[in-house]
Amino acid sequence: MTEATDHERRLANGWEGRYYEDFTVGDIYKHPYGRTVTETDNVWFTNITMNLNPMHFNEAYAAETEFGERLVDGTFVIALAVGMSVIDVSANATANLGYDDIRHHAPVYHGDTLFAESEVLEKRESSSRPHVGIVTTELRTYNQDNVLVLSLKRTPMVLKREHAQPTAAKPTGWPEGIGTQPSDL
Repeated sequence: MTEATDHERRLANGWEGRYYEDFTVGDIYKHPYGRTVTETDNVWFTNITMNLNPMHFNEAYAAETEFGERLVDGTFVIALAVGMSVIDVSANATANLGYDDIRHHAPVYHGDTLFAESEVLEKRESSSRPHVGIVTTELRTYNQDNVLVLSLKRTPMVLKREHAQPTAAKPTGWPEGIGTQPSDL
């Protein structure tokens, strides 16, 4: 094993997400990291959002339904899927303009592991904001059995590369002067 002092140290750029210019219609991004949905996720989310449908938190009630058990709150599934897509679609977004055509295709249960992918449907320059472009994607979410459980269209305004100023010393979200700086090397 070689010690770091045996090599030149440098600040290297990490992943900064896609900028408007990086999107190509027809590209599909399989978002990293599946996520297993827990009972805690579902119960906390229904409590936080005051979703009073007993299908999400009352086992005895849910056992009497056609599903035979509690279902995961659909708005949690939406939030999780959108969150999974941020790394590829909207890490450099300045705003989300809309979520459209939301469809729950199959129920999600405690213990399901979800995976998400986004397909670029269209992109265009903003007519009122020259520093951004508008990108529309279809977000699709599958469970561990490859069953499509959710789809929606998502439209963020995404920064153009020339208007973003991240550096290895000051990546997106870091204040100036925090952590290792070029002068430290």
